[in-house]
Amino acid sequence: MARPRPVTFDKKKIVAENRRARFDYFIEDVFEAGIALQGTEVKALRGGEGNIAESYAEVKGNQVFLVNSNIPEYSHGNRENHEPKRPRKLLLHEREIEKMHSAVSRKGMTLVPLMVYFNSQGRAKIELALAKGKQTHDKRETIKDRDWKRDQQRIMRDKG
Repeated sequence: MARPRPVTFDKKKIVAENRRARFDYFIEDVFEAGIALQGTEVKALRGGEGNIAESYAEVKGNQVFLVNSNIPEYSHGNRENHEPKRPRKLLLHEREIEKMHSAVSRKGMTLVPLMVYFNSQGRAKIELALAKGKQTHDKRETIKDRDWKRDQQRIMRDKG
């Protein structure tokens, strides 16, 4: 019998976070994927370097690739250092890839990376979301809700 999947993923050290994604997109599903990295990329990530702000994932055939993510060259690497903006293969189950492919092709959704982190076993993972883009009025509603919640907290703190 298969072990049940945890509801939240095991995150020991968060390396990079895409905070803008939750503001720009409606998040539908969240997946945890492994990243196929070279040695100097892992060392650069362990040093806390890496950026996924403008990156996205795309499905090519039966594989998923992370495009436009930036992991700068490792400072102590030699001539075998990695290319900073190369497409990186994401490691997922076939069923998950099929689900992503159908959502992206039929429903017009986007694969957005939310964060890169190391799990408790020391493996680099990425949290990937199936998301639908927000329009400007949706973003304004998000800002209103956030401001109202902040005001509520302030009022409760002042009264209590």
